[in-house]
Amino acid sequence: MARTIINVAIAGQGRSGYDIHARWLREATDQYRIVAVADLMGVRRKEAVAAFGCKAYPDAEAMLAHAGVDLVVNALPNYLHPPFTLAALRAGRHVVCEKPSATKVADMDRMIAAAKKARRVLAPFQNSRFSPVFRKIQEVIASGVLGDILHVRIAHGGFARRWDWQTRQDLKGGSLNNTGPHPLDQAVMLFGPRTPKVFAKLVSGPGSYGDADDFAAVTLYGPGSPTVEVLINAYAAYGSGPSFLVEGAYGGLTVRDGSVLWRYFDPAKAPKHRLMAAWSDRRGYCHETLPWVEKSWSPPKIADSFQANSKAFYDNLYDVLTGKGQLVVTPAQVRRQVAVLEACHRQNPLKKRKA
Repeated sequence: MARTIINVAIAGQGRSGYDIHARWLREATDQYRIVAVADLMGVRRKEAVAAFGCKAYPDAEAMLAHAGVDLVVNALPNYLHPPFTLAALRAGRHVVCEKPSATKVADMDRMIAAAKKARRVLAPFQNSRFSPVFRKIQEVIASGVLGDILHVRIAHGGFARRWDWQTRQDLKGGSLNNTGPHPLDQAVMLFGPRTPKVFAKLVSGPGSYGDADDFAAVTLYGPGSPTVEVLINAYAAYGSGPSFLVEGAYGGLTVRDGSVLWRYFDPAKAPKHRLMAAWSDRRGYCHETLPWVEKSWSPPKIADSFQANSKAFYDNLYDVLTGKGQLVVTPAQVRRQVAVLEACHRQNPLKKRKA
């Protein structure tokens, strides 16, 4: 029996459309076929025709009429994610939408409603959800050995100045909208099923040649959930510390040099104490020796882990489109992330500058 091939049209042939989406889809020949692309730049259209043997359009809207398209990948600039996704869904296409899917909940709700009405799949592209390290973190937390999780910190940092379109507010650029959806997606999943309350600080510093943020400190909090901090920092000359830090009642977890390390104790095997009725014993702090258990895990050696995450995303989507699975990353989950993005920007109206 012949294997179903999904015909794909990609809107945008920039870093994301060409180097991430097309890079994987062109290899997945037993699942996907690139039949059309759209890009304003003629040189990129010529490259796509030569590389993929597809039709190329200067206008993304016109590409939607290309015959036989099953799936549209929206890899256009951020500000075009909601309107073009809506157009593609209304044209009867399944859609993969690059991050951020939206920056306002109202836009995300319109996209979700359009997908439901058209009976098409809306697949937000959050490939970091498929990171083996993140999946291991979820597994360790779910095992319960760390106890109730009290605090999580996720940090993305380095020292980098930028002067491209991602520094412009009018194009929905900035570190929070660009890098932020990766750690924020993970943060929302670790926070739990509720929409969190948000406290945020955004800064557009001298390293940004535009007017969008290049520093973001975001805290998610609420009853019954851990406090989750996300730091996105373009001014970290010495780095921002471990990419993950998880702190629980019986231990903690971190990521060091790509490996997951966790340390915990069994409360049933720990020394038993009673609250002291008098003052401190011999003028000292409380002290005990806990029966710590330490473990570590390293992911398989992969030349390009980001590409592997994209493969896992598209494998899952292929199963969904052929009726053999369900989305790992759902629009409802990403809606909570969009609510966080909107709250961050609402709390931090940055001064706008002319381009």
